[in-house]
Amino acid sequence: MHPGVVIVHDVFGMTADLRSQADWLAAAGFLAVAPNLFSHAGKISCVRKAFQDLSQRRGRTFEDVETVRVWVASEPRCSGRVGIIGFCMGGGFALLLAPRGGYSAASVNYGQVPEDAEEFLGRSCPLVGSFGGRDRTLKGAGQRLTTVLTRLEIPHDVKEDPSANHGFMNRHSGILPMIMARVGGIGYEGVAAADARQRIAAFFRQHLRVEPTTS
Repeated sequence: MHPGVVIVHDVFGMTADLRSQADWLAAAGFLAVAPNLFSHAGKISCVRKAFQDLSQRRGRTFEDVETVRVWVASEPRCSGRVGIIGFCMGGGFALLLAPRGGYSAASVNYGQVPEDAEEFLGRSCPLVGSFGGRDRTLKGAGQRLTTVLTRLEIPHDVKEDPSANHGFMNRHSGILPMIMARVGGIGYEGVAAADARQRIAAFFRQHLRVEPTTS
């Protein structure tokens, strides 16, 4: 029996990177599932809808994620305990879903931390967060999240890696990611990514109660 983990992708959707995230989580002992949240219509329309839902904190995207959570929790191979992990846009969804019930741990990776986070995180599950110290789009977000979780006495491990920028755990290919990396410095950073994966796996093992494997 394995704990489940729902993976919420970034703005690029169902990519080879998303599959690699599922692979390392599965290798770490989790029943990882990565839904395609951009499957309802054209990609631009779906991206617009996802950000609208994120802003309004309700809508089809939340319903899709919840459907997947219920499915993986009832899977015969699942222990019944489920975590959620998200990247960038997905990190924003993971943060909003952390206090809504059904999850035993959440991982927020360079997701937006709203100014009113303290108001809605009071009943959050334990949370591990990873941010880039060179990320100009989320300046101070990691420290703000740390302050909120400390004040609310929610178990957490939030780190801002000084060597990393936005998207440092995601290794995307293609023209648009290359442009973003060149212009905004956004993109993969191997050392920071490896450290974040290690922290996330350890935190999930603790709070999702992964049983040690025996030979």
